[in-house]
Amino acid sequence: MAGKTHHYEITVEWTGNRGQGTSSYTSYGRDHEVRALGKPPISGSADPAFRGDSDRWNPEDLLVASLSACHKLWYLHLCAVAGIVVTAYEDTATGRMVEDPQKGGYFTEVTLRPKVTVTGSCDMDQARSLHHQAHEKCFIANSVTFPVLCYPEIVQA
Repeated sequence: MAGKTHHYEITVEWTGNRGQGTSSYTSYGRDHEVRALGKPPISGSADPAFRGDSDRWNPEDLLVASLSACHKLWYLHLCAVAGIVVTAYEDTATGRMVEDPQKGGYFTEVTLRPKVTVTGSCDMDQARSLHHQAHEKCFIANSVTFPVLCYPEIVQA
């Protein structure tokens, strides 16, 4: 039996035309706006290393954020089902990308470091093991070809 199929429609509009289009590498801005129906826009650009605006989200930021958020959502779901009461969750995720003259840039890994607070009556071993299950179920982690590592810290309130 096939699973459900979901579709996502996003508009990315380049807003970096400074009047000369792409007449040279330095003549245009990398700014863009990411939009989806009914949601606030996201101001995007390139990574500052590639002439982007550091005040805007870049695709690399968004990829790391997507992995972190997807893991968190699965973890919270699994905890709720298992009776593990999470009262706080914060992840400091990092990604490593390398540039290759032939292939372009590509990620070699993303590391998640969630700090999770659970109530005092929770089974700490189960709270830890649910991170592994969350990783296995994460839609975004299942869609990338590089390792996504997770080093959770769990504390009891």
